[in-house]
Amino acid sequence: MSYHDDVSQLGGIKGGLADKAEKYLTFNLAAEEYGIEILKVQEIIGRMPVTKVPRTPPFIRGVINLRGKVIPVFDLRLKFGMEIKEDTPRTSIIVVKIKRSGHHMTMGVIVDDVYEVVGIEAKDIEPTPEFGANIDTDFILGVGKINQKVVMLLDVDKVLSGGEVTLVDQVTHVQEK
Repeated sequence: MSYHDDVSQLGGIKGGLADKAEKYLTFNLAAEEYGIEILKVQEIIGRMPVTKVPRTPPFIRGVINLRGKVIPVFDLRLKFGMEIKEDTPRTSIIVVKIKRSGHHMTMGVIVDDVYEVVGIEAKDIEPTPEFGANIDTDFILGVGKINQKVVMLLDVDKVLSGGEVTLVDQVTHVQEK
Protein backbone atom coordinates (compact mmCIF):
# COMPACT_ATOMS: atom_id res chain seq x y z
CA MET A 1 0.00 0.00 0.00
CA SER A 2 1.38 3.41 -0.94
CA TYR A 3 1.65 6.52 1.19
CA HIS A 4 -1.21 8.11 -0.76
CA ASP A 5 -3.44 5.05 -0.20
CA ASP A 6 -2.67 5.23 3.52
CA VAL A 7 -3.71 8.89 3.69
CA SER A 8 -6.83 8.26 1.62
CA GLN A 9 -7.96 5.41 3.84
CA LEU A 10 -7.09 7.28 7.02
CA GLY A 11 -9.58 10.00 6.23
CA GLY A 12 -12.13 7.83 4.51
CA ILE A 13 -11.74 9.99 1.43
CA LYS A 14 -12.34 7.28 -1.13
CA GLY A 15 -15.16 5.73 0.85
CA GLY A 16 -16.93 9.02 1.59
CA LEU A 17 -16.84 8.36 5.35
CA ALA A 18 -16.11 11.96 6.27
CA ASP A 19 -19.44 13.29 7.46
CA LYS A 20 -18.69 16.65 9.04
CA ALA A 21 -17.81 19.95 7.40
CA GLU A 22 -15.44 20.52 10.32
CA LYS A 23 -13.07 17.92 8.89
CA TYR A 24 -10.28 19.22 6.71
CA LEU A 25 -7.55 17.62 4.65
CA THR A 26 -4.36 19.46 5.56
CA PHE A 27 -1.43 19.89 3.22
CA ASN A 28 1.84 21.77 2.84
CA LEU A 29 2.50 24.52 0.36
CA ALA A 30 5.76 26.51 0.57
CA ALA A 31 6.30 25.47 4.21
CA GLU A 32 2.84 26.67 5.25
CA GLU A 33 -0.10 24.49 6.24
CA TYR A 34 -3.44 24.75 4.46
CA GLY A 35 -6.70 22.84 4.68
CA ILE A 36 -9.70 22.13 2.48
CA GLU A 37 -13.04 20.66 3.48
CA ILE A 38 -12.82 16.89 3.28
CA LEU A 39 -16.24 16.72 1.63
CA LYS A 40 -14.74 18.42 -1.45
CA VAL A 41 -11.94 15.85 -1.76
CA GLN A 42 -12.46 12.84 -4.00
CA GLU A 43 -9.04 11.28 -3.66
CA ILE A 44 -5.32 11.86 -3.34
CA ILE A 45 -2.90 10.63 -5.96
CA GLY A 46 0.85 10.72 -6.25
CA ARG A 47 2.83 12.38 -8.99
CA MET A 48 1.87 11.31 -12.46
CA PRO A 49 2.51 12.58 -15.98
CA VAL A 50 0.70 15.84 -16.71
CA THR A 51 0.08 16.74 -20.35
CA LYS A 52 0.76 20.42 -20.87
CA VAL A 53 -1.86 22.44 -22.74
CA PRO A 54 -0.48 25.27 -24.91
CA ARG A 55 -1.52 28.89 -24.37
CA THR A 56 -2.79 28.44 -20.83
CA PRO A 57 -1.75 30.46 -17.78
CA PRO A 58 1.33 29.12 -15.97
CA PHE A 59 -0.69 27.92 -12.97
CA ILE A 60 -2.58 25.46 -15.19
CA ARG A 61 -0.16 22.55 -15.33
CA GLY A 62 -2.25 20.68 -17.88
CA VAL A 63 -4.43 17.59 -17.77
CA ILE A 64 -4.13 14.04 -16.49
CA ASN A 65 -5.85 10.84 -17.51
CA LEU A 66 -7.36 9.45 -14.32
CA ARG A 67 -8.94 6.08 -15.03
CA GLY A 68 -10.05 7.19 -18.48
CA LYS A 69 -11.30 10.63 -17.47
CA VAL A 70 -9.43 13.79 -18.49
CA ILE A 71 -8.99 16.03 -15.46
CA PRO A 72 -7.45 19.52 -15.47
CA VAL A 73 -4.67 20.08 -12.96
CA PHE A 74 -3.50 23.37 -11.52
CA ASP A 75 -0.50 24.21 -9.38
CA LEU A 76 -1.62 25.94 -6.20
CA ARG A 77 1.88 27.38 -5.66
CA LEU A 78 1.74 29.22 -8.97
CA LYS A 79 -1.89 30.26 -8.50
CA PHE A 80 -0.91 31.88 -5.19
CA GLY A 81 2.11 33.63 -6.74
CA MET A 82 4.68 31.49 -4.90
CA GLU A 83 8.02 30.47 -6.36
CA ILE A 84 8.19 27.50 -8.69
CA LYS A 85 9.41 24.30 -7.07
CA GLU A 86 10.38 21.05 -8.69
CA ASP A 87 8.12 18.14 -7.82
CA THR A 88 9.42 15.80 -5.13
CA PRO A 89 8.39 12.26 -4.14
CA ARG A 90 6.00 13.91 -1.63
CA THR A 91 4.30 16.11 -4.25
CA SER A 92 0.65 15.09 -4.50
CA ILE A 93 -2.44 15.84 -6.52
CA ILE A 94 -5.60 16.34 -4.51
CA VAL A 95 -8.58 15.56 -6.73
CA VAL A 96 -11.46 17.84 -5.75
CA LYS A 97 -14.98 18.50 -6.94
CA ILE A 98 -15.79 22.19 -7.14
CA LYS A 99 -19.13 23.85 -7.70
CA ARG A 100 -19.55 27.00 -9.76
CA SER A 101 -22.88 28.40 -10.94
CA GLY A 102 -24.63 25.10 -10.24
CA HIS A 103 -22.06 23.22 -12.33
CA HIS A 104 -19.80 20.58 -10.74
CA MET A 105 -16.29 20.11 -12.04
CA THR A 106 -13.53 17.69 -11.07
CA MET A 107 -9.98 19.00 -11.04
CA GLY A 108 -6.59 18.23 -9.55
CA VAL A 109 -4.70 20.54 -7.23
CA ILE A 110 -0.92 20.08 -6.99
CA VAL A 111 0.48 20.56 -3.48
CA ASP A 112 3.91 20.00 -1.92
CA ASP A 113 2.82 17.35 0.59
CA VAL A 114 -0.39 15.97 2.09
CA TYR A 115 -0.58 15.69 5.87
CA GLU A 116 -3.75 14.34 7.43
CA VAL A 117 -7.45 14.75 7.99
CA VAL A 118 -8.15 16.83 11.09
CA GLY A 119 -11.30 17.87 12.87
CA ILE A 120 -11.48 21.55 13.70
CA GLU A 121 -14.27 22.75 15.94
CA ALA A 122 -16.08 25.96 15.01
CA LYS A 123 -14.69 27.67 18.13
CA ASP A 124 -11.17 27.07 16.79
CA ILE A 125 -11.80 28.81 13.45
CA GLU A 126 -11.16 32.53 13.28
CA PRO A 127 -12.58 34.77 10.54
CA THR A 128 -10.35 35.62 7.60
CA PRO A 129 -8.04 38.50 8.53
CA GLU A 130 -8.50 41.80 6.72
CA PHE A 131 -5.51 42.64 4.53
CA GLY A 132 -6.81 45.78 2.86
CA ALA A 133 -9.14 46.71 0.05
CA ASN A 134 -6.95 45.41 -2.79
CA ILE A 135 -6.33 41.93 -1.39
CA ASP A 136 -8.80 39.23 -2.45
CA THR A 137 -9.47 36.83 0.41
CA ASP A 138 -12.82 35.43 -0.78
CA PHE A 139 -11.19 32.01 -1.26
CA ILE A 140 -10.22 31.78 2.43
CA LEU A 141 -12.88 30.23 4.68
CA GLY A 142 -11.03 31.19 7.83
CA VAL A 143 -7.99 30.42 9.94
CA GLY A 144 -8.01 27.19 11.92
CA LYS A 145 -6.10 26.79 15.16
CA ILE A 146 -4.72 23.32 15.80
CA ASN A 147 -2.61 23.05 18.95
CA GLN A 148 -0.04 25.83 18.48
CA LYS A 149 -0.34 25.91 14.67
CA VAL A 150 -2.37 28.06 12.33
CA VAL A 151 -3.93 26.46 9.25
CA MET A 152 -5.30 28.60 6.41
CA LEU A 153 -8.64 27.02 5.46
CA LEU A 154 -9.40 27.38 1.76
CA ASP A 155 -12.75 27.47 -0.02
CA VAL A 156 -11.76 25.31 -2.97
CA ASP A 157 -14.86 26.49 -4.89
CA LYS A 158 -13.43 30.02 -4.90
CA VAL A 159 -9.68 29.47 -5.34
CA LEU A 160 -10.12 29.93 -9.08
CA SER A 161 -12.09 32.92 -10.35
CA GLY A 162 -15.14 32.38 -12.54
CA GLY A 163 -13.13 33.17 -15.68
CA GLU A 164 -10.37 30.77 -14.65
CA VAL A 165 -12.88 27.97 -14.05
CA THR A 166 -14.32 28.58 -17.52
CA LEU A 167 -10.82 28.47 -19.01
CA VAL A 168 -9.99 25.23 -17.18
CA ASP A 169 -13.29 23.72 -18.34
CA GLN A 170 -12.49 24.69 -21.95
CA VAL A 171 -9.00 23.18 -21.67
CA THR A 172 -10.51 19.89 -20.54
CA HIS A 173 -13.00 19.76 -23.38
CA VAL A 174 -10.32 20.56 -25.99
CA GLN A 175 -8.15 17.70 -24.69
CA GLU A 176 -11.07 15.23 -24.73
CA LYS A 177 -11.71 15.78 -28.48
